[in-house]
Amino acid sequence: MIEEIINEQREYFSSGKTLDVKTRLWYLKKLKQSIKANENEIFAALEADLDKSPSETYMVEIGMVLEDLSHIIKHLKKWAKPKRKRTPLAQFPAKSFILPSPYGNTLVIAPWNYPFLLSMQPVIGSFAAGNTVILKPSRASAATSAIMRKIIESTLPQGLCTVLYGDNCEPDVNERILEYKFDYIFFTGGAEVGRKVYTAASKTLTPVTLELGGKSPVIVDDTAKIDLAARRIVFGKLLNAGQTCIAPDYVIAHKSVADKLVACIKNYIAKTYPDALNCEYFGKIISARHYERVKNLISGNVVFGGGFDDEKRKIEPTVIYPATLEDNAMQEEIFGPVLPVLTYSTENEMLGIIAQHPTPLALYLFTTKKKNEKRILNKVLFGGGCVNDTIMHIATSNMPFGGVGASGTGKYHGRASFETFSHSKSILKKSNLIDLPVRYAPYSKFKDKLIRFFMK
Repeated sequence: MIEEIINEQREYFSSGKTLDVKTRLWYLKKLKQSIKANENEIFAALEADLDKSPSETYMVEIGMVLEDLSHIIKHLKKWAKPKRKRTPLAQFPAKSFILPSPYGNTLVIAPWNYPFLLSMQPVIGSFAAGNTVILKPSRASAATSAIMRKIIESTLPQGLCTVLYGDNCEPDVNERILEYKFDYIFFTGGAEVGRKVYTAASKTLTPVTLELGGKSPVIVDDTAKIDLAARRIVFGKLLNAGQTCIAPDYVIAHKSVADKLVACIKNYIAKTYPDALNCEYFGKIISARHYERVKNLISGNVVFGGGFDDEKRKIEPTVIYPATLEDNAMQEEIFGPVLPVLTYSTENEMLGIIAQHPTPLALYLFTTKKKNEKRILNKVLFGGGCVNDTIMHIATSNMPFGGVGASGTGKYHGRASFETFSHSKSILKKSNLIDLPVRYAPYSKFKDKLIRFFMK
């Protein structure tokens, strides 16, 4: 089955049907209409999979996909045009340009935590660049996978885009999919599976984008506006019940403000999610395995929350303070509603805590001092982040999003998505009217002087 789909897509790509930009735009507009028409079914699917409320679903799933679609539709013609570049005088007469070209048959492997957003955004970017796409969504978010297949099958030809889910998906697809040759692979998920994807791709030298995760720190210095910082930390941490790759994983607060910060965090959790285990807009943990894993991370000085409901797979927003590097929650990426708060006295101490973990996908800094901001943003290596906020750097099509080092490789969103799924061909078009003899043998002192004149 998989091989048949891949062969069908290769034939579709070879036919040249994906190359026409007007056709791409027509399908992108049609896809946008289909998403809007199926909005209620997407709401229902994400409620079934993750207990997401319609408000949260639109804000962090549907709305962000529609924004990215609108941005790409608006700019695609410009992005797809050849881009003129300056030609060295030594090449006269000639012109130079870069031609964006699709790779061919691409594979998008998507996660369960934002199953609609993190599937559709790379699919849209790949298709906009002129590729065919096979989407492998997560089995854990079954309802969302089903509605995405319905939307895509009703909008795009199978030769152009196929969702591997249901009756067209073999039981061992997760193990087998990487045995096949693709022209580009885009993976979002955990580091362990990311390494397997990278290893498989290396065997055929297939280019890869990896969007992974890690322990993303929040730094709160002694000049921060504490009440506002607490509110924004709570928002970012508890969105999707903490199951966000760029969620604030832990807080490092200056000792002089830590007590006040924790008090404000507790206050905002209580206000935002009263009776969280029964709160209709506070989500559940995706599966029993992840639920047990997150429960086991609750240890140490729990000063808020800590409760759970096994039947609903819900865990109360939990604050650990003062946390230590030895706590369970500091041993791995949390990916749940548990927030350790550590303290620091000096900048070196704070940087040392961050350095004990792999390169984070995000970093959040709360400060009112520009010197602190500049120094820390330059000293710490991370994928992206915010100053005086959390999460929101992802909510724009005008900036690329991606990790670095252990948190991933490659970027996407907006133009970056188009560029990720495009190969930039560098072209020199030489005139046939004049052929300067200086580059041809036999060489002479006069030719050497001319070459040195032009190339310096």
